[in-house]
Amino acid sequence: MKTISALFPFLQAPQKVVITTHQKPDADAMGSSLALAHYLIKKGHEVTVISPTNWAEWVNWMPGSDKVINYEKQKDKADVILEKTSTLFCLDFNAFYRTKSMAQKLAEITCTKVLIDHHQEPATESFHFGVSDSTKSSTCEMIYDFIHAAEDLPMIDLSIAECIYAGLVGDTGSFRFASAHSGVHAIVADLKSRGLDHGKVHEGLYDNFLENRLRFIGHVLLHRMEIFYEYNTALIAIPKSDLLKFQIKTGDTDGLVNYPQSIQGIKMVALVIDREEERKWSFRSKGSFDCNTFARTFFEGGGHFNAAGGRSSDSLDKTVARFKEVIKTQSSLI
Repeated sequence: MKTISALFPFLQAPQKVVITTHQKPDADAMGSSLALAHYLIKKGHEVTVISPTNWAEWVNWMPGSDKVINYEKQKDKADVILEKTSTLFCLDFNAFYRTKSMAQKLAEITCTKVLIDHHQEPATESFHFGVSDSTKSSTCEMIYDFIHAAEDLPMIDLSIAECIYAGLVGDTGSFRFASAHSGVHAIVADLKSRGLDHGKVHEGLYDNFLENRLRFIGHVLLHRMEIFYEYNTALIAIPKSDLLKFQIKTGDTDGLVNYPQSIQGIKMVALVIDREEERKWSFRSKGSFDCNTFARTFFEGGGHFNAAGGRSSDSLDKTVARFKEVIKTQSSLI
């Protein structure tokens, strides 16, 4: 994989560009995709953003979200576009399998493939150009860096600024995580100087839900949370029946894993949700506990040092039982 700067000469001539991200895109995935799309369109490229799946309704305020193609619902249309693309940008994921049913198509097409991502252990052999930097707070930070490296910061308008800021906020936990280094705050200052209304973005991300979600969160914290003080650990296990009862949609569980971190002494939080085809895990930690290694070792996942995800094909009861056994072996590390 060549460096991202080596790509710049190829972008001097108009290209047919596709931008994609991981399934169920969050604020950083959608924000980085749309920010890059707006930028490349201003540079004269023909750009299409394709999401592997549907996405949370609370990102629909982002400029350009109404033009994003859902691969699962519009596969034939998306495949035609992919077959004609000259440059494919893959954002906020580093291995094709993270795009679910889109993975085979991405592997098959013969265009130039570009990676911009901040997760660990990238499949660099799948990409021609790219940058993978796990020290970055978010992929949105890396899109800002990309525009900066191209000496195009003056091209950042309000649409690009809002999308970049959304990803910075989302992936740093509103700047509470250690990943919110000084450079992140410098980016925010620059975006503010360009007219960014940060309050609008926060409202779009956090004040944009239905009543049922708040009642769902209350129910989960009261009835589905277990605290293991001997292991400095909290566990939330959500059965499918809860999702149906409260009519939970894509994105409604986002951020739920962070709630138990406010409890004194809790240094590791695990959230597992009973989905149709699998049980999905989210892990968060404070300090020196490595969520990425934990997820990769025990739950077919990975991510960042203090934030990772995983999966299990076992039933909810079985995967919860496994977690409770595994966490005992990790107690000295938490």
